[in-house]
Amino acid sequence: MYSLEEWVRYGDELRRPLLIADELSYSTHVVIVGGGLSGLTIGYRLASKRPDINITIVEGSNEFGGVIKTWNHDEWTCDLAVNATRSHPAVWRLVDDLSLGDVFMPSNPDAKHRWVHLKGEPHRLSWRTALKIGPLRMRRSVIESRKGGCAVSEVLPHELIADAMTLGIVNDTSAHVDADFLFPSLTRFGPNPPIKWSSIKKKMRDTYPLFTPKKGSLASFDGGMECLIDALSSVLKNMPNVSVEFGMHAESPEAVAEKFKVPLSSVVWTVPMESGPPSTSLSIFAIGYRMEDISNVKVGYGTLVPDTNLPISGILHESDIHHSKRAPEGHRLFRLMVPHSRVKDNHQLVKECAHQLLGSSKSVIFQHLGDREIPSYPPGHMERISQHDSSFTRAGWAFSGVSITHVIAEAERIAALF
Repeated sequence: MYSLEEWVRYGDELRRPLLIADELSYSTHVVIVGGGLSGLTIGYRLASKRPDINITIVEGSNEFGGVIKTWNHDEWTCDLAVNATRSHPAVWRLVDDLSLGDVFMPSNPDAKHRWVHLKGEPHRLSWRTALKIGPLRMRRSVIESRKGGCAVSEVLPHELIADAMTLGIVNDTSAHVDADFLFPSLTRFGPNPPIKWSSIKKKMRDTYPLFTPKKGSLASFDGGMECLIDALSSVLKNMPNVSVEFGMHAESPEAVAEKFKVPLSSVVWTVPMESGPPSTSLSIFAIGYRMEDISNVKVGYGTLVPDTNLPISGILHESDIHHSKRAPEGHRLFRLMVPHSRVKDNHQLVKECAHQLLGSSKSVIFQHLGDREIPSYPPGHMERISQHDSSFTRAGWAFSGVSITHVIAEAERIAALF
């Protein structure tokens, strides 16, 4: 279905369906609903490739960014949502095109480990984790999942480890998350590459325009993810074929098409739809310590906490991960994820749990950064969206995925159709 060149360019993102209107590429005026990362990137890619067509971005609030926010206080810096990106050349291409290479760097190589809180103790995720699940049991589950529509819990037959993974990504337990959505290459959802996947990855490694990432590494921006939003905003404001409508609530694709006098096929919808599956919610907190008071916590990416008796589902080591400074000298910063299904508005309980999990009550800063709504991706999600009504285009977090890799690669794939 896709050429070798396309597989090298996009990798496993080609397994995710594009929810594209049949006649989108014939548009002379495209209206994009949503000024988050997805809407901005689609706008930038389309406006750059086709300066002869008009692009309108409709945003319900008075600023761009959507879920991407960066909190700053004195010398503390913390992202509220996505804080880094996994390796994918589509992200590197966007960063390069926006001339952000000087502020986009690999993650700290010392922060390579992740843990899961099991039976009161941190278990480091590694190949040994498969032994806890059982290699033969795991293999049978993976093969069985290829029938499609399975939950993550059916692919990873260890409830706590499976829950830890899904809670850390989509704020939901593994029985309620589509395995095809989270692991499309594992379940072999969608088309398969024309040659071995290992050969595809080798070819992909030669296409990174900025630096070749090491296995398992992340990359991030100085000052947080808002750097990317700011760069996109600045470029779009200077493109003559792009206009922006702030503070406009879009009721439906049909209403947008009528307002802007465009065919329905010219509407690109990047925000959650009211008729979509219910979302989950969580609160984000930042907590900081002096290094000497937290020396027992190993440097790493973070710890996932599947124990529903605890209010915190995950602790990310914000100041460990990044190449850039996220905390004052001599301090470390941690980001706490608190699902509302466990606790809501009890900040003291969250703080006490953080002290318990991190082994120190001597925090120097504790701040509620905000709340987030996370789209739900129930079993069968990928199969259902692949049957999308092609009268208008859907894109963004609520449909394609929760990482910036998904939405950035999706935007480039959409623009490639023009």
